[in-house]
Amino acid sequence: MIAVEGVTKRYGAITAVDRASFTVNRGEVVGFLGPNGAGKTTTMRMLTGTLQPDGGTISFDGAPISEDLTAAKARVGYLPEANPLYDDMLVCEFLEYVARLRGMDSAATRPAIGRAVEETGLEEVFFRPIGEISKGFRQRTGMAGAILHEPEILVLDEPTEGLDPNQRVEIRKLMSSLGSERTVILSTHVMQEVEATCDRLLIISQGAIAADGTVGELMDAARGVSHYAVEAAGDGVAEALRALPGVADHSAEPVDGRVRVRLEAAADQELRPEIFRLATERDWVLWELRRERATLEQVFRQLTTGDGAPGGGGVGAAGADAEVSGTDAVGSGAEAEGPGPDAIRARGEEAAK
Repeated sequence: MIAVEGVTKRYGAITAVDRASFTVNRGEVVGFLGPNGAGKTTTMRMLTGTLQPDGGTISFDGAPISEDLTAAKARVGYLPEANPLYDDMLVCEFLEYVARLRGMDSAATRPAIGRAVEETGLEEVFFRPIGEISKGFRQRTGMAGAILHEPEILVLDEPTEGLDPNQRVEIRKLMSSLGSERTVILSTHVMQEVEATCDRLLIISQGAIAADGTVGELMDAARGVSHYAVEAAGDGVAEALRALPGVADHSAEPVDGRVRVRLEAAADQELRPEIFRLATERDWVLWELRRERATLEQVFRQLTTGDGAPGGGGVGAAGADAEVSGTDAVGSGAEAEGPGPDAIRARGEEAAK
């Protein structure tokens, strides 16, 4: 459906996108992730035809879009991050205006608006000024405009930015329903949205594609190393845990008269029964024992910064929810260090074969 081959875009001396290559199949919902400034928005603008690459080609169904930009743009619906709306227009007026811009005749406009309003749930605000509706309804209005001409491809750039948690859930449901009939490329920093809506992930870092695979493939690739968190009170806790067979690395810190120890071992090494046996034999008071698993947020950080250190900051709003969902634990959470970017990429490619 979509093929991006060696695409490069420069702004003066700055290379925003550096020889990026990937494909998106018809009907896929693809999460397009990357830190701020990584080249996401520039790439999405090139996909929509609003920017032209300095090198490489973008093709729809094998035909370069540069051969007929007007025809290519007709196949795409685009919701930019800024979501440009006219506050003094009614919602219905805005959608009629978009229909005129799209060159739709009057006979096609009314049923198209009806379908878009029904899909996006805008009925209750249809006759209200855009300046008086909530941020969630503004996003829905932008989406209605993007799908009005029934595009095959939908490009959404940060569609839930600035929304409260309830509004995020509603927009997430909307994105899932829109993706059932279209090819969707979604840019977001919210990892829950990615896991809930996306069939596949593309991660871009410093203008280049750093990873390409399903959520499961990227998570599996990050599980080559297991981490354990142990918090206990007693004598010789850190020394005894460090000496356990299979422990490759460790760190320890005092916590309110106890000691918190982090252990690293191979993924196929299960240390919890041995740790529990050791605590029983030595009469330790065991406050916490858990095996930490990689989360999507940690995979993202490792690929885009190389930072997987315990206790590091997160990306977007995933934070605590991502930790809890990715932890097999008794006790409270902290992040785990995983393998580096090269290892994740290699394992992801192997999992995809």
